[in-house]
Amino acid sequence: MSQAKRTTIADIARLAGVSPGAVSFALNGRPGVSEQTRQRILDIAEAHQWQPSSAARALVGSRAGVVGFAVNRPARTLGTEAFFTDLIAGVQSALAQHGIALQLVVVSSIEEEMATYRRWRSANQVDGVIVIDPRDDDPRLALLPALPLPAVVIGSGDSAGDPPAIWLDDEAAAHALFDYLAALGHREIAYVSGPAEFQHTRIRAEVLAALSRRDVAGETLVTDFSPAAATAATRTLLSRTDRPSAIVYDNDVMAIAGLRVAQEMGVAVPAALSIASFDDSVVTGLVHPSITCLTRDTFALGEQAAAFLLERIDAAEPLPARRGTTPALTIRESTAAPQR
Repeated sequence: MSQAKRTTIADIARLAGVSPGAVSFALNGRPGVSEQTRQRILDIAEAHQWQPSSAARALVGSRAGVVGFAVNRPARTLGTEAFFTDLIAGVQSALAQHGIALQLVVVSSIEEEMATYRRWRSANQVDGVIVIDPRDDDPRLALLPALPLPAVVIGSGDSAGDPPAIWLDDEAAAHALFDYLAALGHREIAYVSGPAEFQHTRIRAEVLAALSRRDVAGETLVTDFSPAAATAATRTLLSRTDRPSAIVYDNDVMAIAGLRVAQEMGVAVPAALSIASFDDSVVTGLVHPSITCLTRDTFALGEQAAAFLLERIDAAEPLPARRGTTPALTIRESTAAPQR
């Protein structure tokens, strides 16, 4: 029986209706083709299970000189979150010292994110990837070693294995914020969270629920991280006769949106309602009242993640997890003891 013919760049060019040169540009992530054409070429290459030949790899070198970052967040909210702008800036700063580029894409689902990893690997477009927002039983963490594609995860948990993680102690961070509010005397605390499937959301919600031992009634409202969703959730909470005395938001933009709703509804902050955020930014310190937050050097976290990934790319064996810095509680004007 004859062996199946290997798909070549010429085959892909014929199927895509472009020149072999255009296919080469697209597969290697170089400028020279439109984004629409590039995507069509990558889709054809993936459908036909194209793999670069050993000879081609020898000609172009074994490294792409690029690190990938696929972000599964609503595109409309990505630019408004200080966490991401600071994280990406830190990653780029560290990579630039080594002459390595960052390829950033926004995806709409975890399935699209995993398809992006497969495409990047099959086309040798990136040398490794940074992964965020880990989940319980996360399918990405099984896929990446199987491809294989070096990766570093930013998120909760310090478990061993590959890909390694920069471990963020979300439980300690959640205790710092929720315990502080409980110590002030708040007994009805609401948490306006991001998507429920993220590990950090689950951990924060569990820490709040555990405060029932201190006679604190906790409630979690799940959103998509957007200001619009935070606005709607806050209006719902403040329209109740038994409204909470404190609301904690997953990020700074949501907290500012919540503050605006409280002002719109005539609910005084912090006299009648305390507001806090799990993310800090310049803006949370400038609004009035300024917002109590957990403060982290996210730029440094991006630098640490990029440096860790470059080590993983060069390592013959999986690396152990590393612990990131636990954020510090920054007390501002938006929190106080309840007066009702």
